[in-house]
Amino acid sequence: QVQLVESGGGLVQAGDSLRLSCAASGRTFSSINAGWFRQAPGKDRECVAAISWNGCSTLFTDSVKGRFAISRDNAKNTMYLHMNSLKHEDTAVYYCAADNSAFRDVLMTTELHYGYWGQGTQVTVST
Repeated sequence: QVQLVESGGGLVQAGDSLRLSCAASGRTFSSINAGWFRQAPGKDRECVAAISWNGCSTLFTDSVKGRFAISRDNAKNTMYLHMNSLKHEDTAVYYCAADNSAFRDVLMTTELHYGYWGQGTQVTVST
């Protein structure tokens, strides 16, 4: 089992930056790909970014490319989402998630591949 706890959400203005953290405990987090998802009111949950177990590979949804970065510190069992130039449309509940399988070669973006989820943290971007 992997337990995930997000932190760092809040209310910011458009153009501001924010860093989300995801602290993991339990099963070896360092062997599992992980990602950040978000869900805005009335919309489906979407994968914002993902990172491989060793941090060597990342991917981003088109709407955040160039503005968001994802990183992880396996020594601290922590993953981060660095959000810059925030826009109102980034407003959502952000969830961190960990892959079902260890050492997967490909980064997945669909929820069914992520078996471990945090409780979510609200990010609100005012105009």
